Amino acid sequence: MGIFSEILLKIEADASFRASNIYTYMSSLHPYQNTKKLHIQEVVTRDGFQAEHVFVPTEEKIALINRLSRTGYAKVEVTSFTSPKAIPMLADAEAVMKAIDRVLGVEYTVLIPNLKGAERAISVGVDEFNLVMSVSEAHNMANLKMGRENSFAALSSVIDLAHQNKIPVNISLSTSFGCPMTGIISLADLMHWIDRFAAVGVRGITICDTTGMANPAQVQTVCEAAQSKYPQLQWTLHFHNTRGMGLANALAAVNSGIDRFDSSLGGLGGCPYAPGATGNICTEELVHMLDLMGFNTNMNIDALLACSKDLQTLIGRPLPSQLLMAGKVDKLHVAPCQP
Repeated sequence: MGIFSEILLKIEADASFRASNIYTYMSSLHPYQNTKKLHIQEVVTRDGFQAEHVFVPTEEKIALINRLSRTGYAKVEVTSFTSPKAIPMLADAEAVMKAIDRVLGVEYTVLIPNLKGAERAISVGVDEFNLVMSVSEAHNMANLKMGRENSFAALSSVIDLAHQNKIPVNISLSTSFGCPMTGIISLADLMHWIDRFAAVGVRGITICDTTGMANPAQVQTVCEAAQSKYPQLQWTLHFHNTRGMGLANALAAVNSGIDRFDSSLGGLGGCPYAPGATGNICTEELVHMLDLMGFNTNMNIDALLACSKDLQTLIGRPLPSQLLMAGKVDKLHVAPCQP
């Protein structure tokens, strides 16, 4: 019997079974229930806010991070210690990091571009350095204004400093699946850079579909190869929904053994070097899907939707979150009048 048939029978047998029960009931029917813990990592206050045209006030950033910290995340990427001239929207990085509440069980990670940024981050206390480099040479030149070898050398110095200060390091490999300037990235090219960073002692690697070019079959191949070679590393997948395959790719990654995902509240964000790009996969949509399938995300979906609704007001425009517009599957409506 299918899940929806079971729900219909439950409703018929129990008059008190209403919409408020459907979400929980559907989650409990899937065989994944309580067998696999998934870790959700929020990037909206860095990846999302950095692309905004109007500065989000520091106190609003702090308030949002404090709310998000209490919804069940494994990590929150708070900000970026990039030059304020390069990303003025995140010029308040120190002020934000100093003022946020540190919730037990949540890691507060930050984007680190170089040694100067690393020193700034160390001064305010962070839980992790997240470094970024593109697998595509053309994208790395466009985004970081240098070639990959120069990026690797610079980031290796940052990794050394992190090790000296006992700070874990994650490297986010942008354009791991494809680049709009050079095409699909081969598995060999991606593994070459994974090998290089694994050799210098990173704790984790994020495989990023920065430009939304991945497909589920490609995701499965990449995830299986990476985990097979380096099972000790903390693997994260970072998807964008540029071509509408973000959640499908996330599910392919889950089925390939990945248990960590970056996502952005409301789907905010996007790559400026991906023509027509939309934002990251939407946190509430990812959690909604995974919860309904019975995975343990440890996330409070109702609190997420409330935060997303308020974020929409904060930035002054609609977010691309379809779940925010439609509501969860347990949201019922008054039936139209019958003729």
